[in-house]
Amino acid sequence: MIDNFGRSQQVTKTAVVSPHGVVSAQHRVAAEIGAAVLAGGGDCIDAAVATSFAIGTLEPWMSGVGGIGTMVIYRAKEDRYEVIGFGGESPAGLDPRDYPLAADGTAQGLFPWRRVEGDRNLHGPASIAVPGVVAGMGEAHRRYGRQPWADLVRPAAALADEGLLVDWYTTLNIATGAEELRLYPTAAEEFLRNGLPPSVGWGVRDIQRLPRPRYAATLRHIADHGARSLYEGDLAQALAGEIAAAGGSLRASDLAAYRARVTPSLAIPYRGAVVHATPELTAGPTLAQTLKLLSDWTPSSSAPDAAAYAAYGRALQQAYRQRLSDMGDADGKRAIGAEHLPPTCTTHFNVVDAEGNMVSVTQTLLGIFGSKFVGPDTGILMNNGIMWFDPEPGRTNSLAGGRRCLANYTPAIAAIGPSRRMAVGASGGRRILPAVAQMLSFAIDYGMDLQAAFDTPRIDASEGAILIGDARLAKDVQAALAREFDFVPVAPLTLPMKFAFPSAVLRDGATNQGATEVFQPWGDAVAGG
Repeated sequence: MIDNFGRSQQVTKTAVVSPHGVVSAQHRVAAEIGAAVLAGGGDCIDAAVATSFAIGTLEPWMSGVGGIGTMVIYRAKEDRYEVIGFGGESPAGLDPRDYPLAADGTAQGLFPWRRVEGDRNLHGPASIAVPGVVAGMGEAHRRYGRQPWADLVRPAAALADEGLLVDWYTTLNIATGAEELRLYPTAAEEFLRNGLPPSVGWGVRDIQRLPRPRYAATLRHIADHGARSLYEGDLAQALAGEIAAAGGSLRASDLAAYRARVTPSLAIPYRGAVVHATPELTAGPTLAQTLKLLSDWTPSSSAPDAAAYAAYGRALQQAYRQRLSDMGDADGKRAIGAEHLPPTCTTHFNVVDAEGNMVSVTQTLLGIFGSKFVGPDTGILMNNGIMWFDPEPGRTNSLAGGRRCLANYTPAIAAIGPSRRMAVGASGGRRILPAVAQMLSFAIDYGMDLQAAFDTPRIDASEGAILIGDARLAKDVQAALAREFDFVPVAPLTLPMKFAFPSAVLRDGATNQGATEVFQPWGDAVAGG
């Protein structure tokens, strides 16, 4: 291992166990807002809507009104699962000729395709896809919400008025995107100070915040006028106008045509359990392939051993190889393969209520700070969904107008037994699938509760032939993996993340649990009672 960090430090979090509902999220305050909705008698979907808007305000580089995502829902009374997809779509009028290929080089990170001149598919107004988060939350609330929509959205507006609290994690995340944020005046105004990331004060009373009054006004408009107000009416016209004025191809007609998609879940049998995941244009199908391959292995001990981690590695690497270039928005290609992508910036949260209803939600801006473009009037930080398309013509996932974006996320809900069920997902781009697959195995194959599952080291198989292992793995496990794989042990870190950040809730009988990734500093699970 090549790093500067001490080896004796131990980091842990305590899983929440409660007879009440639980919210687990990447930001404690967002989880508290969702838990307060549960405590006030809200359905798990009410809590999810409140958590969604809150976390999009508290983690603006990860998600928000300008983002996309998907959710898996379980309704306890009907014993029914479904998926609401709210992924991105390229604008109908997008012209691939506006993305000329650069003379040399490939795109940043793990992209396999050619670089576009000026990286206009990676950041800026030309990189923006139609956003789906608000439509997805609106559809979920229309189907299952109990509490008024406005009451669920307004807490996020108050957070935007108050401003993003600056701490070391805020500074690090803003620093990661600062070079490109400086290119866009409104983004620089909102997130930078004199062109630099805000610094953390040393004094105990030296509290700094980054207020976002334009975004707060937009959230209040959505609260008062409903989810469709982002897609039709004055707000939609304003958003489309500011993007068009800056040179993007998104138009008001693209927003008006957008709808969230309600589909059955992908039901994946695995060792007596059934894992319900997203069916297409996500990593759900590859999760199915991974679990199918894992079914050929039989656990031989009471906890994951060298044979288990080797089985994880083989299944994940084979599943990723199958994905390499097959998937895209084309008939017969939406549920086969995958895309090469760098680690993206995503958030995940889960809710279980006292009645046993569950939801597993992933939402994202795709890249950190998405397009880096903030609307000068609406204050919306927009996604960069166009980066998910191959700019070379004639391929399954080639750039074109009116196509759905691919995604790496894979929220899931596993029915482990008649009275045991787990909702799980993660952030971390291509690293999401390995984390989710192993968390499911920990719960299904070894009967772990969430405390044990989140304290158990994991591997990652998202970097091709390299198998990354948590340095806390036992030495004999590391030695066995090194004999079979190109194995690299890595200390788990907050940033840069070499493993995904999962979160989960678990219901066992009438008792609920919640937990989040140990190394995610803001994440927490909060009981709603």
